[in-house]
Amino acid sequence: MSVRLKLTLSYAGFLMLAGALLLGAVWLFLLRYVPEVIFIPDRSREPGEPGPPFVPNRSDLIEAFGPKAAAAMVFLLVFGLVGGWLLAGSMLAPLTRITHATRLATNGSLSHRIQLEGNQDEFRELADAFDTMLARLEAHVAEQQRFAANASHELRTPLAITQTLLEVARNDPPRDSGELVDRLHFVNTRAIDLTEALLLLSRADQRSFTRESVDLSLIAEEATETLLPLAEKRGVTIETSGDITPALGSHALLLQLASNLVHNAIVHNLPEQGTVWVTTSVHPKTAVLTVENTGQVLTPRSVSTMVEPFQRGSQRIRTDHAGVGLGLAIVKSIAQAHDGTLTLDPRPDGGLRVTVRLPAAS
Repeated sequence: MSVRLKLTLSYAGFLMLAGALLLGAVWLFLLRYVPEVIFIPDRSREPGEPGPPFVPNRSDLIEAFGPKAAAAMVFLLVFGLVGGWLLAGSMLAPLTRITHATRLATNGSLSHRIQLEGNQDEFRELADAFDTMLARLEAHVAEQQRFAANASHELRTPLAITQTLLEVARNDPPRDSGELVDRLHFVNTRAIDLTEALLLLSRADQRSFTRESVDLSLIAEEATETLLPLAEKRGVTIETSGDITPALGSHALLLQLASNLVHNAIVHNLPEQGTVWVTTSVHPKTAVLTVENTGQVLTPRSVSTMVEPFQRGSQRIRTDHAGVGLGLAIVKSIAQAHDGTLTLDPRPDGGLRVTVRLPAAS
């Protein structure tokens, strides 16, 4: 049976039960409080006029009451069925709209919204929650489609370059192969880096890692020491500060997070005499890692797009250390996988301030 039919029968059954109880109470009243013989004077005769009075008994009342009670029960049944059917239809109307929206979403239409009007009741809360889910799902699908398109483009580029270099080598055998091998090695290395970054991003999104207590300040120092040669080569000074910062998460993933932040801060810096500040701090419930760097003045709009995959700073540029364009996207995924947040703010004097907040270890 449908829910509407079940509600209709429930309403009608409840109404019939209430009517039966009421009629049962009247019936008990007749049996208990009405005497066996009732004397009712015949008011059609004058006082003192001889003649037998009209004396009904209890059975006469019960006989007269029975058909009326049966008619009342039939009326309550019909009224309960009709009224229950209309009332159930009115109550279930929002569910019909939600079901329609669900079917549209199943068929791939994620732009439809229920937008249920009325008071803030349970159905309104369900519809609003469903609309919010559809909005997030639509945004997620759009993001995945952009990611797939960008990833296909990024993976196709080194393959196309490799094919071109191989065709050049085949058409020009006497050409020096040393330069060709170096270029092929460089292109192949970028393809491998991109593939590993995609795998790391997938691992972070799946949250397939073991959580343990780690010191975020030691992880930041390890990432800084690893990238110190690159900073010296580019003339960038790195300054670190912070006390012991216990956090809860994966050491390998958090090290990748810190390394990506420090690497981006070094690469996207001033041409010379740039500075990177790496600080950690602990709060009652959060452990905070902040990486700041000098650089060109950025706008809030350009900063908001930096966490998108394959975005390299304010422009899509390629250098020897530009990376594959997944650095901040990986940082965002790792932070979210650790139930943390990532915040990007442009510095007034130029450069970027990146703040990662993670759950603190007890």
